[in-house]
Amino acid sequence: MEKGKKGIGLTTQIFIALILGVVFGYIFPVYGQALKPVGDTFIRMIKMIVVPLIFSSLIMGIAGTGDFKKLGRLGAKAIIWFEVATTLALFVGLAVANIFQPGAGVAIATGTDVSSAAAAATKTIDMTQMIVNIVPTNVVDAMGRGDMLQIILFSTFFGVAAAAMGEKGKPTVTLAISVAEIMFKFTWYVMKLAPIGVFALISYTVGKFGLGMLIPLAKLIGSLYFALVLFIVLLLACASLIIRMNFFQLLRAIKEPILIAFSTASSEAALPIAMEKLEQFGVPKHIVTFVLPTGYTFNLDGSTLYSALAVIFIAQVYNIPFPIETQLIMLVTLMMSTKGIAAVPGASLIVIAGTAAAFGLPVEGIGIILGVDRILDMARTACNLIGNCVAAVVVARWENELPDEVLKVAYTKNYD
Repeated sequence: MEKGKKGIGLTTQIFIALILGVVFGYIFPVYGQALKPVGDTFIRMIKMIVVPLIFSSLIMGIAGTGDFKKLGRLGAKAIIWFEVATTLALFVGLAVANIFQPGAGVAIATGTDVSSAAAAATKTIDMTQMIVNIVPTNVVDAMGRGDMLQIILFSTFFGVAAAAMGEKGKPTVTLAISVAEIMFKFTWYVMKLAPIGVFALISYTVGKFGLGMLIPLAKLIGSLYFALVLFIVLLLACASLIIRMNFFQLLRAIKEPILIAFSTASSEAALPIAMEKLEQFGVPKHIVTFVLPTGYTFNLDGSTLYSALAVIFIAQVYNIPFPIETQLIMLVTLMMSTKGIAAVPGASLIVIAGTAAAFGLPVEGIGIILGVDRILDMARTACNLIGNCVAAVVVARWENELPDEVLKVAYTKNYD
């Protein structure tokens, strides 16, 4: 991303906006809530970038290799790593919930929203139909809805077909390259407005819910944040041992999209800039454009960890025995039910409600955490982003497309 020689870096601007937004929303809650349209406008501007960027970048990356076997190998390695990360996230969530007991002593009446919990309990996720729905019947409709998995599938086949056409396919590939470069420039323009968008979003959140909402459920919030940080540390440690690289340098490279993901609680808001930062780090474009969007559907580490912790939290709130044997069965259930649900509205809520009901826990317990869900969502969204960026780097190293020479150069770069 372009940057001037003078002035405060964008990452610093976003962090300052985050702090000022909290202060402004707390002191002037009415005005803070009035800023919601400004924050929503920023999110919409980001979302309008995502589809053309993913579509053009995938075509450019896949047609550039023209190797369907290589694409299959990338997919297999990505899925293996996704499963490793998901399993680790589930066990960390399980351990933290049992050690810290965040639900113990929480008053059942605190913020309970029975109607929302009941609505979530009536919804189910049909895994078979979800698999069928991966194939779009109308790609324009899929793009309009932002269904990332359908877009990835269509773009993958389109890119392979374009590569197979040889000379006849080159004009389309050239167009895709041009569109991708334009969209990255477009992203640079939009990101100039990020501090304003972050300030508005945080001011609205604090203004609407207030800091007082944190007190009754402080233990739940603290437990989740601790669990997410612990998971990230363990994930980076495992990845470092496997592929022998310094992942703290990666965190330095992606600090900007992490801040955006945290402050907006939107994965889409951070996706374009995360893709660009990973390419600057040295990860090949075809790996970034394949692994990152796919991970946003199949590798939601933060959301998966949160689901495990939330179900056990509900059991603790109602003082219902939930033995470790049952908890392990619950982990297997969550491992399957949290795959491919990113496009489902309120997916985490539905998964938690369905899992709680399946194990005989009161579904209305979800209402207790709804009041602080925004605060919880910010952390798990940032964790989702970090997990997928790590996955892209791991796959690139496994493919021998991120050699030590490139990493040495990446470690010396200034990413601000």
